[in-house]
Amino acid sequence: DNTYYRIKMTTEKPWHTEFPEPKAEAAIMPRNRVMQMLSLRGVASLLIIDLRRMDFEGGCLRGSLNIPAQGFWWNRGMLTSLRCMEFIDAAGDEQMQSMVLEGGVKGWVKSGPQFTRLMDGYKESYWQDLFAQEEAKKAAAQGQDDKNSVGQGDVTK
Repeated sequence: DNTYYRIKMTTEKPWHTEFPEPKAEAAIMPRNRVMQMLSLRGVASLLIIDLRRMDFEGGCLRGSLNIPAQGFWWNRGMLTSLRCMEFIDAAGDEQMQSMVLEGGVKGWVKSGPQFTRLMDGYKESYWQDLFAQEEAKKAAAQGQDDKNSVGQGDVTK
């Protein structure tokens, strides 16, 4: 029964909250550019490293490597990209770039079928469930905010 598992997962703090926030921002790679590059067969100039852990099960961008960020001693995606940029600069490589996918994989999936067809192992039901859970959390948080907000004419004492 997955009920216990899902409830447990939703109450745990995300792993990345244990790390400090990045102090700089990595360049963003536009989704449409990645889609064009993946659509061209035999493009060897693009290496996609997917830093997700458990949500990798919903599918990944075609040909990407899954190296969960938890395996790095540094921070999640954005900071990992910054560390890669530092490594590239130190190596003196002017051809290589380290960038972060615009909107991440969630943004990729939300962009529609022209994007999801370029995913390996894409599971539509996984993403529908994930987005429904996020919407439910958002609605619950909004409801809590509404209950706690003081409106005009409310008695506050």
